[in-house]
Amino acid sequence: MNRIGDVARRLSLNPQTLYFYERIGLIPAPARNESGYRIFSDQDIARLSLIERAKTLGLTLDEIKEILLLQAGETLTCSEIHQRLLKKLEQIEVKISQLQGLKAELLPLVHRCEDSLNQQQIHTDCGVFKSREVATLSNT
Repeated sequence: MNRIGDVARRLSLNPQTLYFYERIGLIPAPARNESGYRIFSDQDIARLSLIERAKTLGLTLDEIKEILLLQAGETLTCSEIHQRLLKKLEQIEVKISQLQGLKAELLPLVHRCEDSLNQQQIHTDCGVFKSREVATLSNT
């Protein structure tokens, strides 16, 4: 018998996450025993494992729900999955590029702070956010 606490522990999830997934339709309402407790089948657990794995790959809950709907309708083809994964990969590439840009903006500020700290100016006004570097960065 797989009650919600057992499933949550087994998958390292908060029980509230399971309630949430049920509420948004990511998982079907599990069967209930005579006392009204939710009882998860092995199929439910497999679906939850798939959801968690997809999340670790960066898929959103909406993207996962779409894939699960395709799977349930047995229209899930390799081509459809390939298209969705390529789209996700493109989104990740854009995010990486944005993060690299932020890193390039932050590094000069970090170095300026380190220079001040190395010069024992620990208790002086930092001034990093008053510098021309920040003004230049915010204009880009």
